[in-house]
Amino acid sequence: MKKRNNAFARLVGLLLVSATVLTLTVAATGGAGTSSDPLVTLSYLNEKFLPQILSEVDKKTASREQTLSSKLTEQVKSETQAFEQKYGASSGNTSGGTAMSFTVITLNQGQILYMGVGCEAMLRTGSGVCVAASTPGLIDETSGAALAGGLGLQQNHLYMATVDSRGVQASANSTKLLVRGNYSVQ
Repeated sequence: MKKRNNAFARLVGLLLVSATVLTLTVAATGGAGTSSDPLVTLSYLNEKFLPQILSEVDKKTASREQTLSSKLTEQVKSETQAFEQKYGASSGNTSGGTAMSFTVITLNQGQILYMGVGCEAMLRTGSGVCVAASTPGLIDETSGAALAGGLGLQQNHLYMATVDSRGVQASANSTKLLVRGNYSVQ
């Protein structure tokens, strides 16, 4: 029986030593939850940390948005200029150019629109006559006939120049033509 009491005493002693060591370890490392190393609580996260992070994100987002907006504005201006140069965006008096799509050209009385080979023109308002030193003057694509120099153009008929130095001379102020192709105004 002495053996049993001895084993029991040893077990109790071992438990007491273990509890003492554990208590001393916790006490020695007891920095958690102090003012120098506080525990993080849900209220701290919701009231302090989250608003601070959201504020920083908003600042960076606004800065990036402003940068991207200015870059986009510059790109749109650049592309608009390139488009206008390529396809012609003029309306009114023009000295010349190449229009890949129809462009409105306004002529005053006596002005001449000279057309390059393959250039097309349609008289919309006013009146005009064919300018050509020889035959054929202009080809009336609407009727399929040739128009000789000095003859008047019909409104809403499409004309094509098949020889250089052919054109249309305005017989009235504010004569408007739709033009596509190489042309010059004199």
